[in-house]
Amino acid sequence: MPTAARYIFHEGDQALILDRRGRRYLVTLQCAKDDQNHLGTFHHDDIIGEPDGVRIWTSKGHALIVVKPGMADYIRIMPRVATVVYPKDIGAIITYGDIFPGARVLEAGTGSGALTIALARAVGERGAIYTYDIREDMTARARENLAAIMTEHPQVTFKNGDVSEGIPETDLDRVVLDLPEPWHVVPHAVDALVPGGVITCFLPTVLQVHELVGALEDANTFGMIETTEIFMRTWSVRGRSVRPDHRMIGHTGFITTARKTTPYSPPPASPTSEEDTSEN
Repeated sequence: MPTAARYIFHEGDQALILDRRGRRYLVTLQCAKDDQNHLGTFHHDDIIGEPDGVRIWTSKGHALIVVKPGMADYIRIMPRVATVVYPKDIGAIITYGDIFPGARVLEAGTGSGALTIALARAVGERGAIYTYDIREDMTARARENLAAIMTEHPQVTFKNGDVSEGIPETDLDRVVLDLPEPWHVVPHAVDALVPGGVITCFLPTVLQVHELVGALEDANTFGMIETTEIFMRTWSVRGRSVRPDHRMIGHTGFITTARKTTPYSPPPASPTSEEDTSEN
């Protein structure tokens, strides 16, 4: 049975090259082009037309593994204008923020597009992502990064604007913010979210989290406010040597989520209680 076309490398595809030590190199395949590193030269023509996962040899006799980059692979090494959200945090944002297929999501703080890629995959073609950034160079970079890993992405709309001044979209299922002062967006999120909608914010410092949670509480329209911090430690498993790696990805940011509820109001006074009090 012939291998499906999507598992085959074509000219223009992104290819992730891994050497024997696990070092990674991202290349865009071009016919008749050669690349080289300290392990020797390798030919793009040896990759084009071959299946995902092919092994090739360099001019110095070193084996390389070539795969189509997964989302986590691509996010770690893609071109960027600013620091991207790490894969470990993206996974938590998608899960705790409850991003589901078909959801209408507003993202603010597009940056280089790492989170945009994950959101676009999570909502699928039936969903909608409205992603905002105040800088046009950020938007341009994010467009290119998204197109490199998702050729077709009709669910994503890029916009330049400041959502702290207002959110044009309505009936949003989710709002995801990677902004330094997301508390300014909270009042607008109240109007833009559907009942039960979720707001998710990614912030680097606990002082920012404190300010955000205060704004969420003051809005009197959010419940289930939770803040999470994710750590990730990889392990080295080689023969009989099984141990944690010497390095780990520690603090990168705090993830705060909250769900839109009806406004809180004190319970009405009980008529029975009032009558009992007057009689006494």
